[in-house]
Parts: sequence; C-alpha cells; structure tokens
Amino acid sequence: MARPWLALSSSNPVPFIAVEGLHHSFGDVQALSGLDLTIQHGAFVAIVGGNGSGKSTLARCLNGLLLPQQGSVTVAGLSTSDPAALPEIRRRLGLVFQNPDNQIVAPVVEDDVAFGMENLGVPYETMRERVPWALEVVGLEGMEERAPSTLSGGQKQRLAIAGILAMEPQGIILDEATSMIDPQGRREVLSLIQKLRRERSMTVIWITHHMEEALLADEVVVLHQGTIVAQGKPARVLARPDLERWNLVPPPGVLLARALREEGVVVPEDVVTVEGLVDALCPSN
Repeated sequence: MARPWLALSSSNPVPFIAVEGLHHSFGDVQALSGLDLTIQHGAFVAIVGGNGSGKSTLARCLNGLLLPQQGSVTVAGLSTSDPAALPEIRRRLGLVFQNPDNQIVAPVVEDDVAFGMENLGVPYETMRERVPWALEVVGLEGMEERAPSTLSGGQKQRLAIAGILAMEPQGIILDEATSMIDPQGRREVLSLIQKLRRERSMTVIWITHHMEEALLADEVVVLHQGTIVAQGKPARVLARPDLERWNLVPPPGVLLARALREEGVVVPEDVVTVEGLVDALCPSN
C-alpha cells in the first residue's frame, strides 16, 4: 500500500535539525555543554559515546521532550522553545526509546499504532488507512489483533517504529533501539531502518553503543562529557587510534586490522569491517 511521504529533499536549504550552543544539566550534572550540530534532510547520522556522554539527553532535546537551558534547537525551522510548535516537531521527528515496553501502551497491536495519531487528532478514517500501511512497512501485517506482550523483542521494537511511521514523520531518532534485543531482533530493526532510508529518504538519527552499527551511517558523531569530540565519515572516525579515550571500543574489523598490521600484514587504511578484510586479503578470482 503506497503512501505519500513528507520527507523533504536533501537540497532543501534549511537544515532538518540545527542545534546551536545547547546546554542542559540535571542539578549539578552538566549533560550537554555548548553543543553545536547540524543534520540535513535525508541524512543517516550515528551518535555514539560512552555511558553518561549525553546521548539520550540530546535525543530528548531534539524531540522537544527536554528544552534547552541555553542555546537553541530547531527542527524543520521550528524551535523547540516554542510550546505551540512542539506537537508539529514531534510529528515531524519521531523518537523510539531503548525499551519498547516503555513505548507500547495499548493491549492490541493495531490500537498501539493508532495511539500517536489519536493524540495528534488524526481523523478516524485516516487512521484506518495508515495503521495497516505502517504495519506492512515494518513487516507486522497480519498481527493487528495480537497482544504486544506476545511479540518478540525485535517485533516490539518494530511495533514502536510503526507507531512513529503512522504519524508520517520526516525523521526518526532511535535511542539505543537495539540494545535490549537479541541479535536477530537487532538485524530486523537495522534492516528496517536501511529500508526506510533507501525507499523513503527518511532522516535517521541512530544512537548506539554498537560500533559496527555506526559503520552503516553516513556520518558519525562522538559525544564525550556533553560535547562533540569527533565527527565525520564512519571509516575515519571509528578507526581513530584514540577512540578508547572516550570509553568506546572500535568495531571488530578495526581491531582485527590493527592486529594484522602489527604482525606485518599490509591492510588498506580504509578497511574497517571484517567483511572488508576478507575481501582485501582474499580477493575472489
């Protein structure tokens, strides 16, 4: 079932997200300190950092769940400091939490997908059209009458994403969305996000502590103690020799490439995945 998509083209002159001088603290704890960040329409940005680096605080500031104590956050030109703009900001930029059980509120799958639309005042006939479409997109068609409690971890996370998609956002933030599910569930969610990027040009902000997931992004942003300490293409940022100083473990391919170089094996500098190493060292005939 085809749906019109509201994402704007990457040539739009206004950034989808603009963060300037963002400060946010909790009591005496400074979570974000003078943070600047720009994300263009259709980008896939991975945000990584150790525990307490400010990743989740940033996610909530981007969505307007937390407001800047200093600085500004705009989404599609709308300021999160404007109370009247918050419903539209949250429609345009959905947020999927770490634990899907914290986001699932209805006893039946189709009702859960409709919940966000009800809060936005979407007409009933429109909701009836969007619910099966969103479930089809995430691969949960046929489960409309299921209780969410009977779903696997990966299916629950996909259900949470369906609820966001039903509101037809331009972008989605996934805050450690694969950290509480098994490897199969992680693969399901990652595959879905790549599908949305490919087919819908959706802006994706992927917050993760799995460095191999961050390799899939267009750009990686490293947070440490509430500030951006590194930013750029994944192959360059995640292969940095000082990554550990920010409490991050490089992807397995980077570690293996380092070990091989120490043994005298010539490995191209841009190889950062295990698959890439196999291709580089054992090219097929």
